[in-house]
Amino acid sequence: MTDPSKLPYAAVLLDIEGTTTPISFVHEVLFPYVQNHARAFIEARWDDPACRPYLTNLQAQSEADQHQGLQDIPRVADLDDATLPTSTKINSLVANLEYQICHDRKIKALKDFQGYMWEVGYRSGELKSIVYPDVVDALKQWKSLGKPVYIYSSGSVPAQKLIFAYSDQGDLTPYLAGYYDTAVGSKLATASYRTIQQTTGVPAKEFLFISDNVKEIDAARAAGFPTAVAQRPGNAPLPATVAADPIYTVISDFHALLD
Repeated sequence: MTDPSKLPYAAVLLDIEGTTTPISFVHEVLFPYVQNHARAFIEARWDDPACRPYLTNLQAQSEADQHQGLQDIPRVADLDDATLPTSTKINSLVANLEYQICHDRKIKALKDFQGYMWEVGYRSGELKSIVYPDVVDALKQWKSLGKPVYIYSSGSVPAQKLIFAYSDQGDLTPYLAGYYDTAVGSKLATASYRTIQQTTGVPAKEFLFISDNVKEIDAARAAGFPTAVAQRPGNAPLPATVAADPIYTVISDFHALLD
C-alpha cells in the first residue's frame, strides 16, 4: 500500500457517498426522506408548473423501461389522460419511485426528482447533510494552496451542491471549483475521467481522485489519475488484495493527504 503523503497532486476529484459523507446519510436519511414524503409532496404540488417537468420525466422513463421489457418496474400512468383520476396518477408515481429508490437506480429522472425534493427539504431546514470534519480541514488547506477541488458523484449536480451548501459543517461550496455527475459518463468508465481531465485542464498525473469504490478507483487509474481509496466507518470492507497491493493507497480520513 502506498504512503498517502507521497501522492503528488495539484487538484482533487472527490466522490461523495462513503468518501466525504457517510453512506448511512444517503441510505438512512436522504432516500427515506423521498420515500416517506413523496406522496404528500406530489399532492401539494400537483398543479405547480415547477414540479410538472419532474413528473413528466418520470413518466417518460417509465415508458422507456416498458419498451425495454422491464415489466417488474411499476408503470407510471399517463399524466395527460383526463379520464384518469388524479389519485390514480399519483399512486402510480409513488409506486414507481419506491421501486426505483429501493433498487438504487442510477436514472436521471429519478435523480432529478430526488434532488428537487431534497432542495425543498434543505431550504425548509428539514434536511441537513453530514460532511466528515477532516474533509473540511482538507478543503480549507487545498483552497489556501490553490489546489482546486471538484466533485464527481452519481447524484445530480444540483443534489451535490445541496449537500455541500447545507452541511452540518456550514456552507462548503466556496471551497469547490466544480461538479460532475453521470452526464459525463459512468463512474466505472475510464473515458469519464478523461472527459473531466480535459474539461478542467488539470494533467491526469496531477489529478487526485478519492473514492470508496475500488472499481471507480481502477477506472480513474486507467486514465492516469493518482488515487486514494476511502475506507470510512460503515463502508463495505475492502478486499484483502486491495489492502495488500502497493498500487492502492487506502486512507481512513483526509488528514493523511495533508501537508
